[in-house]
Amino acid sequence: MSNECPITIFWFRRDLRLHDNAALFHALKENKKVQCIFIFDKNILDDLKDSKDVRVVFIHDTLSEIKQTLNSYGADLWVFHDTALDAWQKILSQNNVDKIYFNRDYEPYALNRDQELTILAESMNIDVCTYKDHVVFESHEVLKDDGNPYVVFTPYKRKWMSLLESGRLENNFDVLKAFKCEDYLSNLNPVDEPMAFISLGAMGFEKTNIAIPSKEVSQSLIKEYGDKRNFPAIHGTSRLGVHYRFGTVSIREKAAKAIGLSETYLNELIWRDFYSQILHHFPHIVKESFRKKYDNIDWRNNKEEFEAWCQGKTGYPIVDAGMRELNTTGYMHNRVRMIAASFLTKHLLIDWRWGEAYFAQKLLDYDLASNNGGWQWASGSGTDAAPYFRIFNPWTQQDKFDKHKAYIKKWIPEYGTPQYPQPIVDHKEARERCLKTYKEALDNN
Repeated sequence: MSNECPITIFWFRRDLRLHDNAALFHALKENKKVQCIFIFDKNILDDLKDSKDVRVVFIHDTLSEIKQTLNSYGADLWVFHDTALDAWQKILSQNNVDKIYFNRDYEPYALNRDQELTILAESMNIDVCTYKDHVVFESHEVLKDDGNPYVVFTPYKRKWMSLLESGRLENNFDVLKAFKCEDYLSNLNPVDEPMAFISLGAMGFEKTNIAIPSKEVSQSLIKEYGDKRNFPAIHGTSRLGVHYRFGTVSIREKAAKAIGLSETYLNELIWRDFYSQILHHFPHIVKESFRKKYDNIDWRNNKEEFEAWCQGKTGYPIVDAGMRELNTTGYMHNRVRMIAASFLTKHLLIDWRWGEAYFAQKLLDYDLASNNGGWQWASGSGTDAAPYFRIFNPWTQQDKFDKHKAYIKKWIPEYGTPQYPQPIVDHKEARERCLKTYKEALDNN
């Protein structure tokens, strides 16, 4: 990996694509000899419990495709399996590097990791250049007139839309304009011999049969999204969550296509930005409730009931179908996520952090900011949250969104037989218990 002439490093992270990649574009446009790298971070992988974690397989497969493309240009993708800081120390000690480019990540671990790299690079007189790519607008861009962050979605959305329409944050540059990296791929660092690509097995992982949803989404699906998105038995959502999570699609490109087709779909993308800025301005939400008085709730945290919820054996079909879909595919329909989360926190009075952690383990599209925001919304403790006395009735939700039980029957083959469990809790009694518990916690603060 040694080089006599200086090279520029571009670091892939949550942006696994060669098209419309902000930091990659600037690295290629502004420099010759750009070397792309990726680090399978042991600090992250060592915490994963499943050797068949489909997210790792997906990343590995995507990197393989990127590597092949770069090889076709006479360049290469260097892939490492190490802690991020140790990998960088080796890269910088073995190569003549003058600049490092990457797109910004906003999760607490990523911020600390990137700060460590920046300190290391600056100690070696290496420039670090970072760019916005994972969101349309960052946390400091959409603020109230007094400079404070929004904590309610609707006014945030109004400001977000006004900034998008004016483009003034980018000096009147269209904030959704694609970065055409392909125009500058001739500036990649040429290599004589590609680096060997680490195998899944070498990292302690193996292939899985779980399929990744396609990146291709029809215009008609987006156009009809507002009408069909709440019905889990039909294919009415884009299922692009995993691609947004790992950056295999461009948020700018999808937002641009949604404008004029579906305000509802565009809203979902704005929610991503909203939750991202909430995490930035209120980092305590990772472990605590946004509304701190909700941390005084006397959770029951019954382990047997939690296990029944995890396995999809609560006796509430719409909840159980969702959990089984999650366990089988790594995906759960958005409407059902809300129902399942509400059921856990309010019917069973189990701490939202337990459910959030389970989703983090299972969801292909797990994203800390959005997952946390969704769970705190369901429990009543977050921004724009449903009030604590709003408790989803799983039976009416089922009748409304899966009237013919097509979704339920798909995921619960024993539905309607003696093998399907009776409800582990009575809805009316659980509702009254929840109201009493929440009221006591909140009235005493």
